[in-house]
Parts: sequence; structure tokens; C-alpha cells
Amino acid sequence: MMQAFRAALLDFVADPAESGEQSIRYHTDGLLLVEQGRVKACGDYQQIKATLPDDIDITDYRGYLIMPGFIDTHVHYAQTGIIASYGEQLLDWLKRYTFPAERKFSDPAYAREAAQFFLRQLFANGTTTALVFATVHVESVDAIFDAAAQHQMRLISGKVMMDRHAPDYLLDNAQDSYDDSRALIEKWHGKGRLSYAVTPRFAPTSSEAQLELAGQLWQQYDGVYLQSHVAENESEVAWVRKLFPWSRSYLDVYEHFGLLGERSVYAHGIYLNQEDRKRMADTGTALSFCPTSNLFLGSGLLEVQKIQQQAIRYGFGTDVGGGTSFSLFRTAQEGYKISQLTGHPLSPLQMAYRMTLGGARSLYLDDVLGNFECGKEADFVVIDPGATELMQRRLHQADAIDEQLFALIMLGDDRNIVATHVLGECVYRRPSV
Repeated sequence: MMQAFRAALLDFVADPAESGEQSIRYHTDGLLLVEQGRVKACGDYQQIKATLPDDIDITDYRGYLIMPGFIDTHVHYAQTGIIASYGEQLLDWLKRYTFPAERKFSDPAYAREAAQFFLRQLFANGTTTALVFATVHVESVDAIFDAAAQHQMRLISGKVMMDRHAPDYLLDNAQDSYDDSRALIEKWHGKGRLSYAVTPRFAPTSSEAQLELAGQLWQQYDGVYLQSHVAENESEVAWVRKLFPWSRSYLDVYEHFGLLGERSVYAHGIYLNQEDRKRMADTGTALSFCPTSNLFLGSGLLEVQKIQQQAIRYGFGTDVGGGTSFSLFRTAQEGYKISQLTGHPLSPLQMAYRMTLGGARSLYLDDVLGNFECGKEADFVVIDPGATELMQRRLHQADAIDEQLFALIMLGDDRNIVATHVLGECVYRRPSV
């Protein structure tokens, strides 16, 4: 069944850092055609409309902007309830807030309700694809995958592996974490649009035996992901140095156990050195840039230009609940401010690219989503650029598309999201005022 959507259309066909303005595709009056959940055509309204039957039903979003659905490359669904909790940096944050919150996810009913609430927050902020941390509990993984499957959402998640340096009520052991993860892979990986991620929380909470088994597990199954954290906080980096005195660096711990490569994604990376960045680039390992949590937890400022210079794949991560918003707009805003402080401001095209096609590329999903190429999955967000009087006033004085895009990103949040579509179907619509 054919679906048609009329609005301004904006997507990317390349990295702006390489192709500049040639990377962007923009139609002020465009038409997006969707057939069986995939993009059938995208382009100028008049040209495409002339090829269609006169009686085709067109959803009219004129006055709004349609972009590919946003991609969150690092977020903790079990931490939704502790977002905006006061006063701690990373290691104390885990003890005071994270671990007690995650304890509740052994209850399947609690996990199911939390998963549904989490997805509603993603959709309300225009996010249609996410790489998600669950908890150590099998129940938490079942809950998030089941919720995503109900919406045919593309989502990647996995059971946290954690056998030391955490409360007893959250610890597994190396063999059980391997066995549970393997069973979850066979249950969920490749079902619909779901993918599994082997998920050691971070090096300090996994023994060497557990990290070794995580590496073995990751290599056993085609298309499985690996997600963890690296070099987020100076105290954390020092702790890793004590726990793994034989390692060259924090990242080297993961490489030693075979945990770098395509479809591995590490959050933060603030304190990586040049050799670490080279190893990430050479192995195709991706980084998730999580600016709101880096600022909120006082972790530090990622020098994004070094990541880009060494051609590391990266996307934005909200990192809720250390991050303070589900909005990729707000995440990009803080990313811009960090890049200003480090002397190399991100361009508006670069930010929008990382929210969409660049995020897809970091997850090795750019062959199936991230822009409106024919045949790709039709996940998209409908945006109201003038959602407030201030936004309207600012955009009235913005002429070029990059200036308009910058104003939208810097002032934007969930108020701008009119509707979110997954495989062409509306999963969220902004409430009427």
C-alpha cells in the first residue's frame, strides 16, 4: 500500500566534512513515497506527483520539515527514572543512583512498564533507532526487545555483563553471563528489526574471564554488536590502570580481549590518546559522543575534531540517565558548545548528519536507513521549525539552509516534533494544544 507525505524534505547523501554542501539534499516542497515500509521515491512534489494516480491519498505536512528518524547511539533505558539526579560524578553516580535503580528490573512487570515509557520518550523526541543498555537481568532485555518489536522499531540491546565491583544483587558470573547472553541472542537477534549487543558494562566491573568470554561470544554470531564504555572519567581511567596494570591503555584492555571491530560501539572516549584513536579508526570501532552526560557528570570535554581528523565513526548518544534529555536536538546543542570550548565548532550540517546518516554509519546501518535513498527503511520525523514564537522570529531572519538548520538545532527540543513515523506508520503525534 502506497503512502505519500508532502513537506519540506532534508537528508544527507554523504559526510559534510568530505562533501560540504553537496552532502545535503533539500526540497522546499517535497514528496516522500513509502511502500511496504520502505522509501519508494523522494524528491520535488510537482515532479513526483505527476507520476502518481490522481486519487492517491497524500498526508499533508506542508509548513513542516521531514528528516530521517534520529539515531541515539548510547542510552540506558533502565536509568530513565533517575534522570536529573543531583550531585555526583561517574563512579559515585553508579553507586548512589544507577545500581539501586537497575535492581528493580528483575521484576518483569516493572521492566515492561519502564520499556514502554522509554520508547514513548524516544518517539516523542523523534528518535527511531537506538543502541540501548538494559541491565544484568534477562527480564530487562526481554522487556525492551518486546516493546520495540510491537512498534517494528530498529533497536539494539543486550544484557549487561558484570561480575565484580558492584552490589551483590546485580552481580552475575562469567559463565552465567555468557550462557544467558547466548540464549538471548538466539531468542531475539535478527527477529524483525532487532539486533543483540554483547554488553560488558565497562572494564572495571568485568573480570578478565568475563571479558574473554564476551569476546568469544561476540565472534560467534554474525551481525551481533558489542557495546561498552571507555575513558569517560579521569578517576575511572586511573582505576582501570590499577586493575589492568599490563595494559597499554583503557582501550587496550578491550582490544586484548578481541572487543574492537565493526559493530563495536564505545561511549565517551574523552581520555583516549592518539594511539587509541588510531586503533579505533583502523578496526572500524565506533564512538558515541555523549555531551549532555559528559557535562552533567563533570566528566570532561571530548575534543571532537581529533575524532573527526582520525576518521573514527561516531554518532550522538543521549546517555540518559547521566544525560539530561532524550532530545537529539539538545544533545547536539551541548555537543556544539563543547566543540566551541575546544576550539573547533561543529557545523550545523555536521550535527544534523551525525543525528541521522552519520549515526547510522557508526552502527553499520547506513545501507538500510539514515536517509531517503530508494529502498531504505522509511523511518522519519516531522519537525515544526517554528514551534515557538522565538523560533519563528529567529528563522524569519535565517536565509541559507545551513543557517536555518543551525537555529533549529540550537533552539530545538521535543516541542518541535510533530510526528514520528516508523516504517511509514505514525508511532507518535504531538498533542494538540
